[in-house]
Amino acid sequence: MIEPVKIGNRLVGPGHRPFIIAEAAVNHQGDVEHAKRMVYLAHAVGADAIKFQLHLPDREMLRTVPSSSNFKEPLYDILIKTHLDIDEHRQLKRLCEQLGILYLCTPFSREASDLLEELGVLVFKTGSGELTNLPLQAHIAKKGKPMIVSTGMCTVEEIQETVDLIKKIGTPLILTHCVSAYPTPYPLVNLGMIPTYTQRFSVPVGLSDHSRGIYTALGAVALGACVLEKHYTLDRLQEGPDHPVSIEPNELAELVKGSGAIFQAMGYERRIFKEEAEIVAWARESVVSEVPILKGQVIREEMVWVKRPGPGQDGIPAKALNQVIGSVARQDIPKDTQLRWKDLEQKTSAVPPSTKRTPRSAARPTVVTNRR
Repeated sequence: MIEPVKIGNRLVGPGHRPFIIAEAAVNHQGDVEHAKRMVYLAHAVGADAIKFQLHLPDREMLRTVPSSSNFKEPLYDILIKTHLDIDEHRQLKRLCEQLGILYLCTPFSREASDLLEELGVLVFKTGSGELTNLPLQAHIAKKGKPMIVSTGMCTVEEIQETVDLIKKIGTPLILTHCVSAYPTPYPLVNLGMIPTYTQRFSVPVGLSDHSRGIYTALGAVALGACVLEKHYTLDRLQEGPDHPVSIEPNELAELVKGSGAIFQAMGYERRIFKEEAEIVAWARESVVSEVPILKGQVIREEMVWVKRPGPGQDGIPAKALNQVIGSVARQDIPKDTQLRWKDLEQKTSAVPPSTKRTPRSAARPTVVTNRR
């Protein structure tokens, strides 16, 4: 049994509605007022949390760190331009609390995690690049706050090392399956890893998704994803490394609505529901007369067939057609009339052969017996 993790006032895990994180990252361009507009809109469309990043560039990297193809200038320079200071993060956290959306923030250094602890964050989220940074993972885990750990750019064995470390410390843990390609082609998304991780690591598992649109995130819900994290922007046409793979507010709204609908639809029960009852009345079939049937006649195959509506309380269901053939009418039965059991008398003797030629398509197979 996988125990849910409490994040704020929400339980996150199997049996609970997916927790939706709008990943603002540095899509605010370093403008705290722009970041606040992102908070307002994420809250308006129903996201559970909005996540920022706390960068202290000189504490997390050397100036010579290389950049990937989605960067038009060195990563260090981008972070210098777009990072928000701790006072601006304090403003964002206060706004989130006023509105009722959870403030999340990813630290990329030991010092950033300490600042976020002082800020009073309720949960720590670490990025895929930090999965194998066991010293930082241990430093954060010892703070005792729940952790959401992304798993891109790694092997299953590396995930196991990090999970073992955090579990040994005793920190509540959620994993998010992730592929760190921007954008992630659909064939690389590998949503099947969500139930695989759930079974192997016995923790709640979600999806941190970098594919275009919301399709894969919605599909993840059907596979048990309890967290959905998508990069979020107010305008995908802005300059910056994350904007092209981010979703805009209208898409975030659809993600919230769609994931909730899929979660509600994930049942395992099969019975006739009360909402189906009135449909049963017209959608099923009962045995009816194809021709007038006189009292005392033996009912042959060509005299009856099945038609809508259903049998109700007195009629004969379609599946009982073969039981009707060979019985005797107790009274006259007009054409196109639903037959009732009380109108019939069962006859045990053989049914006389039909005088009507049976169509070839409906002919019964011939049974051949050995003769001596």
